[in-house]
Amino acid sequence: MSTPIASKSQHRLWRYVDSGHRHKLRRLLRHHGETLNLAETSGHKNQTPLHRSCARQDIKSAILLLKYGADANALDQNGDTALHVAARQVARKGGTVYEDLFVPLRKRCPSAMNIRNRDGKTPGDLLGETEEKWCPEKDFEEEETKRDAEREWQSKLLGEWEDEYQETFWQDEDEFSTQSPDPETFEDWANRIFQEYKKKRRKEEEQHYRRPKKETPKTSAKSWRLLEEERLLFEKRAQAKEEELKEAKRRRYEEGCSQVFSSSSSSSQSLRYVDIPWPCPSGTPEQMATVALHGVDPADQGAYRRFLRRQQALWHPDKFLQRCGTRLAEKDRRRILDTVTALSQAFNRLAEAAK
Repeated sequence: MSTPIASKSQHRLWRYVDSGHRHKLRRLLRHHGETLNLAETSGHKNQTPLHRSCARQDIKSAILLLKYGADANALDQNGDTALHVAARQVARKGGTVYEDLFVPLRKRCPSAMNIRNRDGKTPGDLLGETEEKWCPEKDFEEEETKRDAEREWQSKLLGEWEDEYQETFWQDEDEFSTQSPDPETFEDWANRIFQEYKKKRRKEEEQHYRRPKKETPKTSAKSWRLLEEERLLFEKRAQAKEEELKEAKRRRYEEGCSQVFSSSSSSSQSLRYVDIPWPCPSGTPEQMATVALHGVDPADQGAYRRFLRRQQALWHPDKFLQRCGTRLAEKDRRRILDTVTALSQAFNRLAEAAK
């Protein structure tokens, strides 16, 4: 039976494929690939996500899906594979679709070239003379190989950049974030405002046929005062957004604890690593402890120590085994217990420092 997270992830999978959000698709497949059904069909043509990516001429999304287990030989209601769909796109659109879509896909699933659809046609039959027209000489094949190598290298560089970006703190939890994947930093924003101001000032000087060597103190002071006010407003909003994100993580953590650790929880339900209510699943034990303690004032020593004692009891390895030991999934058991031990030690260090 599908879990709620699998159903939600499946919905996001189709949304990212249809909208062409490859960065989000890569992140979804990396973290939930084992729970996704890449063979699930949708729409009046009974197409899989791989069919849909080829219909959109999105070869990078198609390669991602193949990498994480999509079946290149899956058929839609017409008996077409994804390679049939790519061949139809070549015949319909022409241009560079053949070398950008059909050739890379054919290299990754050559067996699909021999599959016939309900009309008895292979992808090569649908392609007709197009392939012969575009690949008549050996020199062209060599040029095409070079272009493929260049595209693969650029894709690898992009993948490395995305992997490095996803390692930053809080980045994986995009359910509570409304910012773009690459928000403008304060330094970039301040530089952009300053350059726009200089451009406007230069234009005014040219219109009045004068170029003063420096601005009057009054104008300069006013401009920098406005910049300082905008900078403070920017920092205030960024801090408020960070606090909102931490508070949302803390609420989700407390709700997860009440569901998983309560006495009414089903003893037959197997607990995987992703089912444990970690305060911050992608963070270190210290970061998890920080999320759990969000909103607790260290100045109020009594309340702060009481909260720490509750967390120590909640994540003590022996007590955790008593509550959940029989329900842990065998393949995740060692990873879960190691993380519980590290989190318990983080709370113990905080308790020692509070004495």
